[in-house]
Amino acid sequence: MYQEIIPKLYLIKTGKPSCQSYLISGDEMNVLIDPGINQNFEILKKDIQDIGIDMNSLDMVINTHEHVDHFGANIYLQKKLPIITHRYAATKIMSADDEVLRCRAHGHDPHGYHVHMWLENMNVINLGNWFLKIFHTPGHTSGSLCIYEPRKRILISGDTVFAQGTISNISSSGSYGEYINSLARLNTLKIDLLLPGHGDISTNVEEDIEKATANALKKHEKFLNQ
Repeated sequence: MYQEIIPKLYLIKTGKPSCQSYLISGDEMNVLIDPGINQNFEILKKDIQDIGIDMNSLDMVINTHEHVDHFGANIYLQKKLPIITHRYAATKIMSADDEVLRCRAHGHDPHGYHVHMWLENMNVINLGNWFLKIFHTPGHTSGSLCIYEPRKRILISGDTVFAQGTISNISSSGSYGEYINSLARLNTLKIDLLLPGHGDISTNVEEDIEKATANALKKHEKFLNQ
């Protein structure tokens, strides 16, 4: 199932336990963000074809972090397309370490994955009519990132922040302190549309990020008092 959110930006839902995928059809490149879990790849492939984009015309895959429900379908794409993610996520994806094995592996072998380009904070990917700024937002995991389009005021947030201020659990490589700092940085951006890795799209972004920050502070305090 897919939805065109704005012209040339698509939300693709292949069903649980997969994350939500996003497809940007730029003037110069077509980018797939978080292809989801490998078991749902045929659904993803059909949706992309129904949108009217040939799988062979995709130019790259971006993973927002190192959990299998976001990168599992890379296994069917990595021989044809460059896979790119933050460098902290890349090391864990390629080594299939404990973070990947314990978190949402859903019974499939996480070995054999490749990452071709390692991103840093504030890297930019220029698609012509889309200008994607990479924000390293550790907290949920050490390698979490968000993708920001400043001209369109759109944030693709992965599992960093969700609608209604919901936040993710802290994984083995994550940190409440880093999470709170990442949310504070996001709250300085002008964002009209929040596109999360799971759940509803948000148009009430400032309030949602403020709620998420409050939730993270409460959970951090509870964690410290255990």
